[in-house]
Amino acid sequence: MYDQREELCRIAQEVAARAVAAGADEVEVVAQAGAELSVEVRLGQPELIHEAGARGLGLRLFEGRRTAVTYTSDFREEALRDFIATSVALCRLSEPDELNQLPARHELAREPLPELELWDERAFTVDAAGALERAQAAEAAALSWSPKITNSDGASYSRVYRSSAFVSADRSGICFCGTSRGTYQSLVVKPLCDDADGKKRNGSYWTADRFLDRLLSPEEVGRRAAERTVRKLGAEKIATAEMPVVFDPDAGRALLGLLFSVVSGGAIYRQASYLCGREGSQVASPLVSVVDDPLILRGPGSRAFDGDGLPSRRNVVVEAGVLRCYLLDTYSARKLGRASNGCASRSVGGLPHPSPSNFILQPGPTDPARIVGEVERGLYVTELMGYGFNPVTGDFSRGAAGFLIERGELTRPVSEVTVSANFDDLLQRIDAVGNDLDRRSSMMVPTLRVARMTVAGR
Repeated sequence: MYDQREELCRIAQEVAARAVAAGADEVEVVAQAGAELSVEVRLGQPELIHEAGARGLGLRLFEGRRTAVTYTSDFREEALRDFIATSVALCRLSEPDELNQLPARHELAREPLPELELWDERAFTVDAAGALERAQAAEAAALSWSPKITNSDGASYSRVYRSSAFVSADRSGICFCGTSRGTYQSLVVKPLCDDADGKKRNGSYWTADRFLDRLLSPEEVGRRAAERTVRKLGAEKIATAEMPVVFDPDAGRALLGLLFSVVSGGAIYRQASYLCGREGSQVASPLVSVVDDPLILRGPGSRAFDGDGLPSRRNVVVEAGVLRCYLLDTYSARKLGRASNGCASRSVGGLPHPSPSNFILQPGPTDPARIVGEVERGLYVTELMGYGFNPVTGDFSRGAAGFLIERGELTRPVSEVTVSANFDDLLQRIDAVGNDLDRRSSMMVPTLRVARMTVAGR
């Protein structure tokens, strides 16, 4: 694939200059180009082959504290001319807001930007035929692993790549121009079993990475998916009780996502988080430390600069259980009377907003087998379902499935239960953190144990 960054930067700079000439005081332009490949198979037969490319340009402009955000995918000269004129006209119709302003020049990222190794040329050695082969091999491995695997919801392979340019400008000229590009691919398999009561038990496993060579083999993904599915046979409710709950990394990822939702600058300035005003206080167990680190080499959420054009930085959100900071973009920071800590993200056609990059609950020293082995009776959660969370009060209740822990061993599969606690209590009751950090996505979590939660079943 040819490198599109220089071309996108040129287009973005031209649009920025023309928007200023048309009357804007300040301008921000995001230009992107990319493509995706997706294939799906079921029982060995192709069901979907989708390959498409797209490009787009987003314009955010300011005039007299008024702002407008517009988007186009038409890069023709006459189309861009009309697009800029319409954008300026829309800006003049909007309501002014004293906080509507780009970051100051001295706040913006500067060259040289860090090289984070987000692009893999080898990703493109897998074409549509190769993607089908990988998906078919993974599904076949799952179906052959056990005669108890009787059906399949299919397997899919996908690859995306994107190049982008970000430009901010004012009446004095271009303030910042940064570019980036990245690749990402994934493979998922979803086998099915027939249970004794006629119920279908479904499971899945997946692998994903920016670099092709770091994916698990299709056979390994299929084997793990089949193993997880077969283990669910015979799942049933357990009696309601208060007990220790162990979350595997897949389930723990959902908990970390909820934590982000209540440390996001948008939730804080809207007073929509139970963590408002709690910086510097103990909000989790001393075993819990959480960082947002966009500078990890090859990280799934890594970025050299944020959606406001500010330099990326590592932020310690929770340190040994103490809340150290909220994650802020420029607008939410101004609403709170603070400075941004480089946590903005934006789509081509959207406004910047606080967003995690690589959001990591730091691993601990404990082997997952020991975390389970220390539990006399508890629940090992592999799946969370639904959305039972109130960010204002912290009340948390979600459907769950997994395995009963008895005398330190995983025994019966469990389904159709709920786990609940106030989220504040949940975080503070974490009494073990595993050393098995899952790096497959930008939400990275190890195995966690909560000393006490209500498990509601029969």
